[in-house]
Amino acid sequence: MTTPLQIRPLRPDDQAQWRPLWDGDNAFYGRSGATALPEAITASTWQRFFDAGEPVCCLVAEQDGRLRGLTHDLFHRSMTRIEPVCDLSDLFTDPAHRGGGGGRALIEGVDAAARAAGSTRVDWQTHTTNAAGRLLYGKVAAHQGFIVDSKDPA
Repeated sequence: MTTPLQIRPLRPDDQAQWRPLWDGDNAFYGRSGATALPEAITASTWQRFFDAGEPVCCLVAEQDGRLRGLTHDLFHRSMTRIEPVCDLSDLFTDPAHRGGGGGRALIEGVDAAARAAGSTRVDWQTHTTNAAGRLLYGKVAAHQGFIVDSKDPA
């Protein structure tokens, strides 16, 4: 019998199950093989989740003892709000378990974490080619019309 999906904070003993989800999220955005992130970034990201001085967190979706998805979130100041803003930086679900409500449950978990942190806004961005993600996001949030530009400082 399948147990209900549980959304919970990441634990140090989750690393072996977190890593394939992290790698899957990175591969989705073209960061794999020759273009993979340096291992030092992965190690630093992992360590930040357990450093109370870091404004980042990770929630996972667990079912039957297996991690099915994750979110990585960053809390930061804003020029338009007094309260911190929560950036949902990554949302990834195991492709074999998509369509079962895990993505929505993870977003709801981020909402709850944001409320608990005193945040009054959750933002996220995704690539224009992420059609499946955009379908879900359009049901749970409002697109604000912004285009994101970025560059590496020279």
